[in-house]
Amino acid sequence: MEASKVIPLIRIFDEAKALEFYVDWLGFTIDWTHRFGDNFPLYLQVSRDGIVLHLTEHHGDCTPGSKVFIECTGLTEYHTELLEMNYRFNRPGLEDAPWNAKTMEVIDPFGNKLLFNESKG
Repeated sequence: MEASKVIPLIRIFDEAKALEFYVDWLGFTIDWTHRFGDNFPLYLQVSRDGIVLHLTEHHGDCTPGSKVFIECTGLTEYHTELLEMNYRFNRPGLEDAPWNAKTMEVIDPFGNKLLFNESKG
């Protein structure tokens, strides 16, 4: 077997809050959205710089409070970009991880965590 891509599913509960966090603040783009009908749960794909996430309001898809590990480069610049936006609900720091990496963790409005990781060498 050879996998070509892994896409994490992240549980959300409020479309407006999810879009404020993932699109307006983190800078993801909405690739597509899906609903089975009016007043049905939302399922959508967002992406940025090679990161693809599926956000879902469907209760059976995944567990709230999950954590996604994102290997990246340019973390210091991204961190600066986020702080300059002055998002009132999240002001992440940069940390040196014991596995020889720089990390930044953000927590979405639903308790899910995104851990951005940049290896130092």
